[in-house]
Amino acid sequence: MAQGDFLGLDSRSVRCIVEAALAEDVGPGDVTTRAVVPPEQPASGRFLAKAEGVLAGLPVMVEVMAAVDPATRVHLLLADGAEVSPGQVLAEVAGAARSLLTAERVALNFLQRLSGVATLTARMVAAVQGTGAVIVDTRKTTPGLRALEKYAVRVAGGRNHRFGLFDGVLIKDNHVALAGGVGPAVALARAHAPHSLRVEVEVQTLEQMEEALAAGADAVLLDNMDLDSMAAAARRAAGQVILEASGGITMHNVRAVAETGVDLISVGALTHSAPALDISLEITA
Repeated sequence: MAQGDFLGLDSRSVRCIVEAALAEDVGPGDVTTRAVVPPEQPASGRFLAKAEGVLAGLPVMVEVMAAVDPATRVHLLLADGAEVSPGQVLAEVAGAARSLLTAERVALNFLQRLSGVATLTARMVAAVQGTGAVIVDTRKTTPGLRALEKYAVRVAGGRNHRFGLFDGVLIKDNHVALAGGVGPAVALARAHAPHSLRVEVEVQTLEQMEEALAAGADAVLLDNMDLDSMAAAARRAAGQVILEASGGITMHNVRAVAETGVDLISVGALTHSAPALDISLEITA
């Protein structure tokens, strides 16, 4: 990933993240590899999937390899978003053995983490297929890796919620408490927030939802509501506002939540609890 972007993933941002990861892991140098491997020794390697899942992070892996040694050659056999199975070769690399060994862990960390996010997202998306509900992520991301983790969600067919505090108005329960209620909070947001931003408010009861509708909210987040209440909220909203369900969403209940008629289902687990996909790098002289 030398230039441009990939599904909205900016190469400059990726480069900064990769440089920070390498600085953390390599520091002033890979002392083990320098001691054991001659500088002139060539090597090749294969990235292998060791479990079923959805691939994400190949552009980041390429950036890691280039940052460690621009002479390293990378041949991608698949693209991000591809479904993979155990034993499948994802990419091949060749170059100086020292460079491959030094880049190995950081490259795998990114691939495994982002593929794990993509895999969980794809399963959630598949679970609600045909309902009209859309799976979205949250801001519950690994500090410093938000752009990459949200990219992995997109790769797998999910959508991104707001990126940060700056690009969307989402009035949470603490805002409501400090503003004196749902209605006053929405009114204050309408009066003071940028006019170009959608105003969304979190509610926990149907009564609060009525306040949100009366105040002119654009979207309402149903926080930890039971299925019957969500269905009632969907009937009451009748397309007037965007309805988002959130809180306690799992693979076991996501389909039932989608069938209540909500528009969006936000799942924090996509980025805070997705297990890494098992991937290895096998290097040979």
